[in-house]
Amino acid sequence: MKVLYIGGTGTISSSCVAESVRQGQDVYVLNRGKTSKRPLPEGVTPITGDVQDPESLSEVFEGTAFDSVVNFLSFGADDAAAMVGLLEGRVGQYVHISSASIYHKPVRQWPVTESTNRRNPYLAYARDKIAAEDVLHRAYEERAFPVTIVRPSHTYDDANPPLPGDWTAWDRIARGDELLVPGDGTSLWTLTHARDLAVGLAGLIGNWQAIGEDFHITSDESLTWDQIYGIIARTENVEPRLVHLPSEFLPKVAPDWFWSDLILGDLAHTAVFDNSKIKRFVPAFNPTTTWSEGARRLHDWRAAHPEQTRPDAATDAVLGRLVAAHHAAVAAITPLAP
Repeated sequence: MKVLYIGGTGTISSSCVAESVRQGQDVYVLNRGKTSKRPLPEGVTPITGDVQDPESLSEVFEGTAFDSVVNFLSFGADDAAAMVGLLEGRVGQYVHISSASIYHKPVRQWPVTESTNRRNPYLAYARDKIAAEDVLHRAYEERAFPVTIVRPSHTYDDANPPLPGDWTAWDRIARGDELLVPGDGTSLWTLTHARDLAVGLAGLIGNWQAIGEDFHITSDESLTWDQIYGIIARTENVEPRLVHLPSEFLPKVAPDWFWSDLILGDLAHTAVFDNSKIKRFVPAFNPTTTWSEGARRLHDWRAAHPEQTRPDAATDAVLGRLVAAHHAAVAAITPLAP
């Protein structure tokens, strides 16, 4: 099985490349050739190219043929249409990486299944992913374009914590500082280790029954945000100092922060997924990495790579601003007279 990954050194894609190699697939990775903290495993053939340059992509596909192409770098309708034009008649399967953020917000019911309505009025990223899916669904329905759509949710690996604020948020917990949790901290959320997701995705490659199908691939473990942060604190042997603020305040307090819209449009909502479909198509998929284990692995990575996990001063300032907003809101509340 000859497979090309477009993008292959990111948080999710690097684990998927490694799993494809482990399964004996003939793996190629196309990216811009920049140095990454996640180097390609032995046995992978690198290809230097730019997914935004149609001419360079055409040269790649003129030179060799692939059974499957997995694209981690498509984010909107134009990207999707370009890939259909480039790959139609040239590959047996095109695996498009979408996002579970597309599912209906606010959440109507859970667990979420692949047939849950797609609607997210809060997050432009999710709307672009829906538009890309629409292009690919039409190409499959009208011209039998061989697409499989994968929707990861909040996925992390040992080098990248799944936190608003990344290593800076982790550092605030570790040093005993206060950290803001959007909402009241009790909504359920699902965190997935990339090595677990990779088993599901690699199992779909060359799985011809998966053509024309959509899959989310997530952990089966769901925790509240207070529990997620509490496990980090326990891993660091400190008491968590968590404060809370309504999620809709975040874009007002920190409009310049990338995570503000992402929290309001995705992370603030309960996310519990039904993984029965991916388990039917890929029986080997059985997520085993709990967040307790994942946090320990991240703790070990942080200890071994201090130069890559230092807190960012600008992000720390934003997180401090949000904590201050919590305290200001509490101070502004006038107790009712008895």
